Order: sequence, then C-alpha cells, then structure tokens
Amino acid sequence: MRSALIDRRAFVKAAGLTFLAALKPGALMALEQADAVYASGIRAPDGSFAVATVSERGQILDQVTLPARAHGMAFSKATGMTVAFARRPGTYAMIFDPRNKAEPIVITAREGRHFYGHGTFSPDGKLLYASENDFDNNRGMIGIYDARNRFARIGEYETYGTGPHDMTVSDNGRLLIVANGGIETHPDFGRTKLNLDHMQPSLTLIDAASGRLVEKHALPAHYAEVSTRHVDIDAQGRIWFASQYEGHRNDLPPLVGHFSKGEDLTFISLPDDTTRALGNYVGAIAVNRTDNLVGVTSPVQGASVTLDAKTGAVLKVESVADAAGIAPARHGFAVSSYDGNFLGEHSNVAWDQHIVRIARG
Repeated sequence: MRSALIDRRAFVKAAGLTFLAALKPGALMALEQADAVYASGIRAPDGSFAVATVSERGQILDQVTLPARAHGMAFSKATGMTVAFARRPGTYAMIFDPRNKAEPIVITAREGRHFYGHGTFSPDGKLLYASENDFDNNRGMIGIYDARNRFARIGEYETYGTGPHDMTVSDNGRLLIVANGGIETHPDFGRTKLNLDHMQPSLTLIDAASGRLVEKHALPAHYAEVSTRHVDIDAQGRIWFASQYEGHRNDLPPLVGHFSKGEDLTFISLPDDTTRALGNYVGAIAVNRTDNLVGVTSPVQGASVTLDAKTGAVLKVESVADAAGIAPARHGFAVSSYDGNFLGEHSNVAWDQHIVRIARG
C-alpha cells in the first residue's frame, strides 16, 4: 500500500519543472484570447500521462506531465485555477493555472484516504472539495482544502453514502451535491467492486457550512444496481445525474435523471435503442446552460446523446467510437474519445474520461 502512494516531492520533481517550461510559443496568447478552452487528462503514445489544454477547435495547446493517470478535472471561474484528480484509488491532485507558468501545487490525500477522481471549487474559489474514500471504515468523505493557503487540508465531511464519485456545488455555494455510487472498494483490492450484491446508491445534499445532511435520495430497491456516478446543474438549478448499471447486460435500466431540493428523483425514460446505444453505462454528463441541453457519453457502445434540459427528450444520438469526456461548447457539446478525437480533431493521444471547460469570467 505505502509503495503505491505518490510522494509530493517526487511529484513536483516529475511534473513541476516540466510545467515551468511547458507553454509552447503562442499557447499563452491562445489561452488568453479564446472564449473557452478545455482541459483533460491524456495518455501519450509512449504510455506516459499528462494534462492537456485544448482549443475550441480541438487542437492541443499545452501539456503538463503527470506521474500517473488522472481522471476528473475541476475549474474555478473566480480564480482560473484548474485541478486534475488522480484516478481511483490514487492519492494525488495537481492544481495549476493554465494561463501562467507558476509551479503547480500538489496535494495528497491524508492517511487512510484516497481520492475518487472528482471534486469542485466553491463559487468564490476559496475552497476546493474532493470526493474521498475512508476505506478502512467504508465511508464516503469530502476533503476540504483551503485555496488561499496552498490548498492545505482544513477538514472533511461525510457524504452519507458509500463510494462517492462525482460532486458539485450549488450556484450559491450553500449545498454540496454528491453522487454516492453505492459501491464499496478498498485500495488493497485495487479497483475491485466488493459489494455488487448489496449496493446502496444515493444522491446527497450536504450543507457546505456545517457538513450537515440536508437530503438523501436513496435509489429504490429495484434500482439498487444503478450506480449514481456523475452530476451537473442546469440553468433552472435542477441537478442532473448519470448512472452506470451493474446488473444484467440485457436489462434496460434508467441511466439519467434529475431532482431539486425538496423533490423526489425523476428518471428520464430513454428510448430502448438509446439505452442500448449507451451500453447501460454513462461515463460522463454535462449541461450546456445557454442552449438548455444535457449531454451524456458512453465508451461501451460508443455514443454521445443530447437531451432537452427542459423536457428530457432525446434530441440527438451520435455514434462516437470510444466516447470519453463531454463539456459544454459554444453550441452544443465538446466530446472526446479514448482513440484521440476531440471536437473532430484527431491527435496521437488517448483522451481520458473527463473534460472541463475553462471559460473566462
């Protein structure tokens, strides 16, 4: 176990100097001039890992070397800081500003914890929240980090569920929203799912000031194998969630739904052919608030699906081989794939599961 942990000093030695000299000629100008760019984890042809910043045309602007694979990303509109979280059961996260050459800040999970690959900033950018696993006690946790003090760890809250994955925060900063996948894991067993016969997926709303449980939405027993994994918020403040099914492959479970504080979960009735196109598995979800759209992707069958955020109606189903990340674009969505495509542009890298849109203001 100890040998698998990434030491902060080793990380900075591996990534910090590379970052300081990383910006390609014109990359900083491109970042400043673009209305939006994106960041995502990548795997290079030689098997090494990095975080790439990408233009609105799908072209790689810059890369920052990582010592291990990243998963989810987070961006603060207030400060411009961006985070790459290690893939579960990794223990590092790297925070950097893609618009300057300052050395990145690396944080490591506390003893007895590992990251679940996701997190979010408070709206004012002063705090970073990270989904974590208290693996010896099988408790989902939220680590709290002070962005004003080099992201020192200042506390933690329970997620009131098992296997927290993605999380976000309400626009007013008062509620933390967590997708508890309901799956027990332990780093001694790698990525093995230990409780598929008694999963307890849920979505929880937690008071950001106190850590108090505000609401818990446990999935009904007949949906116990629907693992709630990813969340986003639409223009009306509704929380959208996406799931990965752990049951029989021929079933047609609900994969997408929404709710608001004080309301029950509403599952979207996707057409059977759409559920089949997703392979019972949604790997990422994103909301385009301007266009009132919800987008989901799945690498299983290779699909990108666009929904009407007001009605839940399916507007478009596209075949995207190895579909990975999704994020709002100027119109619609930017979609990446494991086989190197990003917004239709092909690169010789494998894009990882998630994209974050880096938008000004």
